[in-house]
Amino acid sequence: MGNRVRVMGAGAVMASMLLGLGGCASEAPKSTSTMTPEQVRGHADKAFEKLKQEEQGRSTDPAMPR
Repeated sequence: MGNRVRVMGAGAVMASMLLGLGGCASEAPKSTSTMTPEQVRGHADKAFEKLKQEEQGRSTDPAMPR
């Protein structure tokens, strides 16, 4: 039984080494595009305006349940 544990342990070590080497050999992840604060503000403003329009539409439509 002790020999079986050693073989399993050695197999686990070898598998992790192979996975580690494979991970190092792959391409580096592409950097995500960063947004400027002005872009973030513009997107937030558009989303806020859309939300305001939806809320105004709900308040004038009596058929919509609340």
